[in-house]
Amino acid sequence: MEPPVRLASTGTITHGVSVGEVLGVSTLADARLIAGESGLGRIVQRLNVMEVPDILAWVKPHELLLTTGYPLRNTPQSLGRLVADLDERKLAALAIKLGRYVDKLPDEMVEQADRLGFPLILLPNDVGFDDILNQVLTDILNRQAAVLARAEEAHRALVQVVLAGGGLDEVTAEVAALLDVAVAAVDGGGRVLATAGPPDHVTLLWESIAHEGPPLVPASGRTPSGGPASGTAGRTRAFASVPVLAGGHHHGRIVAYSPAGTLRDSDVGILERAATVAALVVTRQEAVNAVESKYRADFLRDVLTGRAGTAERVTARARAFGWDLERPVTVLVAELDPDGDERATQDRLVACWVAAMRRHDPQGAVAGFSHEVVAVLDATVDAARVAKDAASAFADVPPATFSTGTSRPSPGADLLPEAYSQALKAARVGRQLHGPGAVAHFDQLGVYRLLSLVNDTEELHAFVRETLGPLALDNDAENSDLRRTLQVLLETNLNVAETARRLHFHYNTLRYRIGKLERLLGNFTDDPHLRLNLTLALHVLRMRGI
Repeated sequence: MEPPVRLASTGTITHGVSVGEVLGVSTLADARLIAGESGLGRIVQRLNVMEVPDILAWVKPHELLLTTGYPLRNTPQSLGRLVADLDERKLAALAIKLGRYVDKLPDEMVEQADRLGFPLILLPNDVGFDDILNQVLTDILNRQAAVLARAEEAHRALVQVVLAGGGLDEVTAEVAALLDVAVAAVDGGGRVLATAGPPDHVTLLWESIAHEGPPLVPASGRTPSGGPASGTAGRTRAFASVPVLAGGHHHGRIVAYSPAGTLRDSDVGILERAATVAALVVTRQEAVNAVESKYRADFLRDVLTGRAGTAERVTARARAFGWDLERPVTVLVAELDPDGDERATQDRLVACWVAAMRRHDPQGAVAGFSHEVVAVLDATVDAARVAKDAASAFADVPPATFSTGTSRPSPGADLLPEAYSQALKAARVGRQLHGPGAVAHFDQLGVYRLLSLVNDTEELHAFVRETLGPLALDNDAENSDLRRTLQVLLETNLNVAETARRLHFHYNTLRYRIGKLERLLGNFTDDPHLRLNLTLALHVLRMRGI
């Protein structure tokens, strides 16, 4: 049986044997347990000899303290408090020789030892302390060497998995074989990435993870609250979970389950090594994914700008990426709204769209650009549903939002640049009209669709200045107020009463404003062509920045 271990806060592993095992060594064959039987599972990691009255200043946790009682021969009343003081300092046990300096242990001391589960051992008089020290320490060191050798063997096996190009599947399989348990690799979002072990045990492990999973067992062997972690001092457990950390980021955890509850702290040490190897696998895969994503994005950008070459070349390269661009497709553009363009947000946006596309169209193309994600999906797929799924997954990244534009169906790859332009305009016009998080289709933009097709934006701005005159400028609050009045008048088809109600104006105040507007713009109340021009100019202003 492998010895219990404790994971030290320094990261080194300190091994020990239980008090019960210490009583089994040959030099203590005639030793007798006086009290504290419930504490036989306490771990002995070192030994000490009590030769001075102030021994409490020199003891350490998990020590077996040997004494003849000589320091207490003149103050036997001190024995009554000794057990409580030693237990408070987390010693493993007290072994004493009687008859030479102390004839009998006080009843109070024995009762207190039983109550605290602190073993009191009566040593045979014919055994020297040096023999006990040599034999027990040798046993501890041999056990420690065996456990360290096992951990090193496990580490070599796990590193070999990585060197052979293995992934999380191979890592979990190796750990399951080493520990004879069910093992799972879980990402930061709680999604199980790989499992290994007996199917029935894996199923139970899945269920545990689905219900928030077992608590992490930190390397210090203590819980986050500061108390002892489950399984310290040699106790076993059914579950163990250690974090996978790399580059200062939390990438998930490695979880193990033993239905017999035989996971020991030494097994947790192997899980920690597996987590280190898993971190190497994760970072390696992230580097590969980053390169692949760049190639995918560069190729898709070339396709959407008409620089990817012939249709045959585009089809062949797309097929290599698992994309089908020969069928009729729709282009979607998801563009981060202002103040939401940080790199981490962009990475999350790409991940959400990749997941949504995987569910709805596995052969669809998707790639992230600087501040947007472009998706090319089967024209028969409900684009609005895909956008909704991506937005739902992205909702856990407040306050960032994105606007989505959808193109008309495109019959082939050669027309994708036009479809991309339509989707991009739909996203930007939709945001201007409906605010952040808008979802717009190019065919539903109405007059804005026509205006967005005018490539000469300077001509549009000149039209606005000529039509609205001073009202085209935002440097005067009165001009902005008058422009708002004009807009509502045109929206209500010059219904003065309705306009006054919407703007909360008195009727006579509105009549005065209409007169001022006509002096600035012309007699628009009697000229339908002028009203059309004014309406278009206001629409162009709403599209400012597109």
